[in-house]
Amino acid sequence: MQVKKIATYAAVAFVAFYLFSRPAEAASAVNGVFDGIIQGADRLALFFTNVLS
Repeated sequence: MQVKKIATYAAVAFVAFYLFSRPAEAASAVNGVFDGIIQGADRLALFFTNVLS
């Protein structure tokens, strides 16, 4: 349980460091994640459209 807590704090610290040291790259990474989520949702919607029609 203690290792999980330490790993979580280390991950949060790394993300905070990344955001403050390289904000442009962090914004690009976040945009990439959201683009991937949107693309996945679009493909899922297309799949169900094809299945239901």
